Amino acid sequence: MTFDTTLHNRRMTHFDDHDSFWLFGYGSLIWKADFPFLERRPARIHDWCRRFWQGSHDHRGTPDAPGRVVTLVRAPGACCDGMAYRIRPEVLSQLDIREKNGYLRERVPVHFDAQPTVEGLIYLATEENAAFLGEAPLLDMAAQIAGAHGPSGSNREYLLNLAEALARQGVKDGHVSALAALLTQPD
Repeated sequence: MTFDTTLHNRRMTHFDDHDSFWLFGYGSLIWKADFPFLERRPARIHDWCRRFWQGSHDHRGTPDAPGRVVTLVRAPGACCDGMAYRIRPEVLSQLDIREKNGYLRERVPVHFDAQPTVEGLIYLATEENAAFLGEAPLLDMAAQIAGAHGPSGSNREYLLNLAEALARQGVKDGHVSALAALLTQPD
């Protein structure tokens, strides 16, 4: 049920001749930067929104009981805030393995406050990948997240860590906040 994108991503050589470039993180990359980076800054991308529509069969769930993790969905006029990391090209091999369950590299403009826009990279899981779960009612997504657990820990922990990291940055994300509220409300 997984769609290992590692080999496909390694064929994308656009940034190979760069000394460094910017990687935009919008999910666990915000709060779990377990890779070497040269610099880290809050950033945003335009015309995308964050959604818990990607299945996680390898980190926050299993093939029989997938969790839900975030991907980006095109949304004209929207803005997705996250964290950008300036990295060297050799770091991509480690990230390709981490993001292998359906995520493909894609170039995007990355925006910083009071800084020029730069070309950067995201890992994007589209509806074409086998692990994509798509939209569902919030209550159903919350129930799936509450019950999923994988090698990297509980899916609930992933959601709450993301909500906390966004709050620390002063970022308001209605989708993430609504799911977090459903998982933290008293019974």
